[in-house]
Amino acid sequence: MTAQKKGDAGGTQGGAAGDSSAKRKPWIKKSPVEIILEQVQKQQQKVEGLRKELAKEEGELKKMQDATKLLQAK
Repeated sequence: MTAQKKGDAGGTQGGAAGDSSAKRKPWIKKSPVEIILEQVQKQQQKVEGLRKELAKEEGELKKMQDATKLLQAK
């Protein structure tokens, strides 16, 4: 049975990546400046997402604090 599993999983390398007919984009060497600029852009996008998430969480906290004040007033 073990041999069958190995045979089933075999085939071409990178078979889990998808169709074997799909071509990969050619690799283009990037300069160190391009790499840094790309990393900066990715970090900006990440920070933007975290800010949106933080604003949402702060809104939830505000609702809970308001509810707490109402409950304590009674």
